[in-house]
Amino acid sequence: MKGKVAVVLMAVLLVFYLVLVGVRAVLFIQSGEPVGIAIGLALLILPLIGFWALAREVAFGIRSERLVRRLGELGELPAANLPVRPSGRPYRDAADEQFPAARAAVDAEPENWHAWLRLGLAYDASGDRKRARGAIRTAIALERTPK
Repeated sequence: MKGKVAVVLMAVLLVFYLVLVGVRAVLFIQSGEPVGIAIGLALLILPLIGFWALAREVAFGIRSERLVRRLGELGELPAANLPVRPSGRPYRDAADEQFPAARAAVDAEPENWHAWLRLGLAYDASGDRKRARGAIRTAIALERTPK
């Protein structure tokens, strides 16, 4: 719950910042000066990129959380009995031991979103966030694809 509050707070602050930048961009454009117009147009691009990135990340979080919840309801979540550091992150050696089984499940059933999500969770536990996000995005895409 603490993480969700932090995400909402950061999203609200980012939206506030992006609105302020957008207002400044409009003021630059309204100046009528060629340099002001150029700066204003450049400043408009930043809020658009920011809103797009924020929407994409929030959608990813909502979809991935929904899939994790569904996998938990099916009783298919990987064991959460890994030894953890004081920070709450699992020790990498322990997490790496579960990885081969998750990889083998994806190799056996590459169209199964359950397997891809478990692989993403294994990557995350091992500390490889980039591959974790990729595997979870694949799971989301597979789950959304009509069969």
